[in-house]
Order: sequence, then structure tokens, then C-alpha cells
Amino acid sequence: MSEPTPPTTTPPDDARRMTPKAITGWSLVALIGAVGWAVLALARGEEVSAVWMLAAALGSYAIAYRFYAKWIQYKVLKADRKRATPAERLNNGVDFHPTDRRVLFGHHFAAVAGAGPLVGPILAAQMGYLPGTIWIVAGVIFAGAVQDMVVLFFSTRRDGRSLGQIARDEIGPVGGAAALIAVFMIMIILLAVLALVIVNALADSPWGVFSIGMTIPIALFMGFYLRTLRPGRVTEVSVIGVALLLLAIVAGGWVAESSLADTFTLEAGTLVIWMVIYGFVASVLPVWMLLAPRDYLSTFMKVGTIVLLAVGVVIALPTLKMDGVTEFASSGAGPVFAGSLFPFVFITIACGALSGFHALVSSGTTPKMIQKETQVRMIGYGAMITESFVAIMALICACIIDPGLYFAMNAPAGVIGDSVQSASQAVSDLGFSISPGDLAQAAKDVEEASLLSRTGGAPTFALGMSEIFASVIGGSGLKAFWYHFAIMFEALFILTTVDAGTRVGRFMLQDMLGNVYKPMKDVSWKPGVWFASAIVVGGWGYFLWVGVHDPLGGINQLFPLFGIANQLLAAVALAVCTTLLVKSGRLKYAWITAVPLAWDAAVTLTASWQKVFSDDPAVGFFSQRAKYQDGIDAGEVLPPATSMDDMHTVVTNSTVDGVLSILFAVLILIVLADAARVCYKVIRDPASAKLAEVKFVESKLVAPDGMIPTQQEKAELAAVGARSGTDGDAS
Repeated sequence: MSEPTPPTTTPPDDARRMTPKAITGWSLVALIGAVGWAVLALARGEEVSAVWMLAAALGSYAIAYRFYAKWIQYKVLKADRKRATPAERLNNGVDFHPTDRRVLFGHHFAAVAGAGPLVGPILAAQMGYLPGTIWIVAGVIFAGAVQDMVVLFFSTRRDGRSLGQIARDEIGPVGGAAALIAVFMIMIILLAVLALVIVNALADSPWGVFSIGMTIPIALFMGFYLRTLRPGRVTEVSVIGVALLLLAIVAGGWVAESSLADTFTLEAGTLVIWMVIYGFVASVLPVWMLLAPRDYLSTFMKVGTIVLLAVGVVIALPTLKMDGVTEFASSGAGPVFAGSLFPFVFITIACGALSGFHALVSSGTTPKMIQKETQVRMIGYGAMITESFVAIMALICACIIDPGLYFAMNAPAGVIGDSVQSASQAVSDLGFSISPGDLAQAAKDVEEASLLSRTGGAPTFALGMSEIFASVIGGSGLKAFWYHFAIMFEALFILTTVDAGTRVGRFMLQDMLGNVYKPMKDVSWKPGVWFASAIVVGGWGYFLWVGVHDPLGGINQLFPLFGIANQLLAAVALAVCTTLLVKSGRLKYAWITAVPLAWDAAVTLTASWQKVFSDDPAVGFFSQRAKYQDGIDAGEVLPPATSMDDMHTVVTNSTVDGVLSILFAVLILIVLADAARVCYKVIRDPASAKLAEVKFVESKLVAPDGMIPTQQEKAELAAVGARSGTDGDAS
């Protein structure tokens, strides 16, 4: 234990003052954002261009990153670029490894940006475009990105310890134990859900399997290229890697049309086995060899595709066909998911606004690889607002398609039936209209047998993306190509979260077991690495395997807990951050995490209460249990069950989900209560604060703070580059 060492650096010049030219430029950015918000908020019935959603989001992101995030980094956190990070002090070439900020940004973004920013906004679109847009943008600026950056900073000051272990060290054994248990259980559920989305996307898709499989050898090549062949040549290897990635994507289409198609056509069960093997290998190999370069490579495709999609919106100028706020926002009787706007839109849209999973990466792989404390803004805050932009683009894709088609795709078969005629009538009953012919034509346009009840969000995103791209390039003739390209893109998006998440889970388990058996605390101790990795992949792999083979079992049983569990995890992270701000003498700034904590706790605990105690079977787990139990007693089979065995399974699932909802809520309440106790004690007696922060060690590493080096940083890099022959960072 040691007291923190005061920082010895001051902010760069542009953090302290601005020129008249800069003031004019930033005022223009603010004006563009404000006009975008005004158009979205004041529209009443008339069609609104999706460009205004882009303007509102991008203007807000820019202002927040330049001013709010910079203020937090220098004024609140007092990040010190002269302080050596764990990557520098503990560098072992396995888990601790100083990583170029560009590569690390790619890794961090790819690790946190999974299914959430693509799926959540699609589902929440049933409430209208306005609630989702407000939460995605305001949520990320004041909650999600702040959480990611602050957790990353505090974990970096603690040798890259995991969130649960930091809670135990800083809050105490009671709250810490509750946090460790809750975090690990939630982690397994989140990984299994993300893996299920990948399996569903890649099953029987030779194009997707080949293209995504090829990213592994490409990443290995990039890792060895930077490590041994051309150290420090990040720009060079980036060009090579992107070229190979594009070739793999194009070749995937060739493979799908060739005799090799059968070889790369894998059924769901086979994909589960390969994913478990890959997750284990990615978790135990040195981070520079596979994980970091693969995530960096994936980021080029992720960000590149989303940027091109935004450009497509600017060129094609599609209009938002969904209402700003629909009647489902107040009635809570939406066909996509049940529940009113508050709290469920804030649960449905997690990643992209606020996600507890991000805190695990920010206290997992990234703090063990970051070169400078002063890079936390670019990597923590910057990667999160980039993901938020992905969520905005997903929301646009959902809202530019005809609402009738949207509901036909996202409502379950039990609501719309299994024919275009029944779907057309069901959509009409919801207050929208689409003809059977239009439903059939929409499926034909993308070469799908049917688009009815293509739930989960991914097909809707792919359809909206195909409409935008087809409007710019190729017209309707290329719509099917763009649709299937989007499906593969989504699978690539999510897989990078599973491999990084498995490694993070391994760190968490080693930290937890290290409280009992000391050698486990060394996260690079090989027996511990292998044992913990096997437990983690075995955990999510089991739920995934059962879920793939049983529509009502395995992870399908726990899927309804995904949104609430993720947001409860964010409550743990924000509670830990608030406690650390108070304990480290930053009480007057504790509101930056305390305010979003209060909001998140209100949302998630309200949602938990409704999921447990609501009388509506579509919302409450126990009321759903009672409904199906009554059906069993009466000898009736109720949808989605197709047999009496299914009825019993639904009763079991509802019971398990209800009990777990109570357990998670109780564990989080324990964490919050213990954190409040610690904060109160420190406020009453500041001298009682003891921080588990490592001692100051001066850094000998030279690296820029942001993506683009300043003039001073360029001079420093030139000095060391002349000696080392690199084009990037050096020591």
C-alpha cells in the first residue's frame, strides 16, 4: 500500500489555451451538432433526413472528446506521462507488453465493440429514433466513455488489476467478494451470448468462415512482423495487413462459389468446438502474437465499414421512416420486446452508451499494454465514442427501412405468423402497413427465402446497410451482395470481443484465486494461465454448446439476463471509480462517476424489480412461470413451446432467470452499500484512506499521447527513432 505520487507534468499547450481560429472552429462544430439536435427534437410528422442524426452525434462527440474528456484526464485524474505504466515496468512479452497506441486503440475498440452496438439500437428502434439517439449520445459522453477511461486509469495505477480485485482491495472483503462473484458470473453469461450471435451468423456460411478464419494467420504474421522482422513499423504492417484482409474478404466470396464451399460450411456444433479451441489459444498465447494484431486488423474493417456507411448516408440522404417516438414507448406493449421506455430502452441499448463489459477490458488486457497514462483519453474515451458511433449507424439502419418491414423482421413468429399474408395482417394490427408482395420482394432483393421474424437485430442492420450501400454503389443489383457482406461484417465485429473477453476472464479468475493461492496472482504463471483459461472457455463453451442444440436451453435460458446483467456490471465499475476518486482526494470531482452511477443504479434496479415482480408475463419472470405452470396444469401448450416438455423447460428457465435476477441485484446492492460506507468513512476522516496504488517509477519510454503526435512529441520520437530506426514509439 502506498499513497499516490503527485504528477510532475502539466497539460500540453492546447489543453490550457485556444487560439481565435480554434475557438471559431469548435464553435462551428458545436453549432452543427446543435442544429442536428434541434431538427431531430422538433420534427413533428414530417420526414427527417438521417444526416441530421449524424450531425447531432458527431458534433457532440467532438466537443465531448476535446473538452470534457481532456478536462477529466488532466484536471481530475492528473494523468502523468512521466510515470511508468505496468507495461513498461512489468514487461514480460506475454501479458505485459508496451504496445503502440495505434495498435492498442485497435485492440481495445475491437475488444469492447461486440454485438451490443449493432443489436441493441436495432431492437430499441421500436420506441422511435429519438429516445435511442439521446441515450446513445448522452449516455456515452457522460457515462460510458467516462467509465472506460477512469477504470483504465485506476487499473493502470494498480498493475493492471481486474475490476473485481480492485473492488476487493479498495472497498473491502465484503463488497469485494460480492463484486468478484457478480463480475465473474456476469462475464460468463456475456461471453456465451456474444458467442451465440457469432455461431448464428457463421453457421452454414462458407464465405464468413473462410474470411474470418483467415484473419488468424494474417494476425500472426503481423505480430511476428512487428516483433522480429520490422520492429516499430506500424504504418508499414498496417498497409500489408489491410491488403491481406481485403483479399481474404474477396476470396471468401470465391470460396463460397467453388468446390471448397463444403469444406468451409460448418454446422453450429462444429463452430462451437472451434470457437472454444480458438478462445483458449488466444488466451494463453503472448498478447503481441495474436490478440493485439488481430484486433487491430479487425478495427480497420470495423471502423472503415462504418465510416463508409456514414459517407453513404451523406451521399444517399435516406430519410428516417420510423417515428421520432412511437406509441410503444408509453404502452410498453411493443412486439419486439415488452416494457416501457423507462427503464427498458436503457437496458436494451447498453454497448454504445454504457456497458459494464467495457470495464472488464479496461481493467484486463489494455492496462497491461498501455505505454503512457496520458493515452487513457484516446484509448478509453476515444474507443468508446467510436463504438457509440457504430450504435448510431445501427439505429439509422433500422429507422430508414419501412416500419412495416422492420416489425415483420423483428417481431417473433408467435406474433406475425409464418406467411407473408399473416405477417402483413399482424403489422397492420400494430398500426403500420406493408403488403404481402412487398414482404416477398424484400426477401428476394437480398436473395433470402424469407425475412419474417429474423429477430436478434443483425439481419435488420444488414438490410439497412445494404439499402444505403446499394443507393451509392451498384443499385438494387448489388443489394444481395451488400446484405451478405454485412452479415459477415457483424460476425467479425463480435468474434474479437470473445477472444479478448476470454483473456480478460482468465485475468479475473487468476486474481480471484490469487487471494487463496498466491502464485495465481502472477497472471503470466503458465500453470495458472492454462488452468484459468480452461475454466473460462469451459464455462461459456458449455452454455453455448447446450444453447446451440436446445432452443430453450443453455445460453438461451440466460439470454434474457444479458441487458440487465451488463448494466449491473457497469454499476459495479462506477461504484469502484467513485470510491477511488473519494479515497484519492478528488471528492469535489467524484460527481463525474457518481451521477452516472445513480442513473445506472436507478435504471437497472428498476428493471430488475419489474423483471422479478411484474404481473405481466411478457415482462416478469415469475409471472411468466405462473402462466406456463397454469398451462401445464390445464394440459395446454403455449407458444413458443411446441410440446409439454418445452412447457416444463420454460417454467424452469423463468425460475432460474428470476432467481438469478434477485441474486445479481442483491450482490450489486452489497457492493453499493459497502462502497458508500467506505466513501462516508473517508469523507469523515480523510487520513483513514489507504490506496492499493503502486509506487511511482519514472518512465524511460517515449510515446505520443494521441493518435497524431504534437510537434514536441515528433521531436522526441525523431530523437529516439534516429537511434532505433523505428517509425513509431521507442524506449
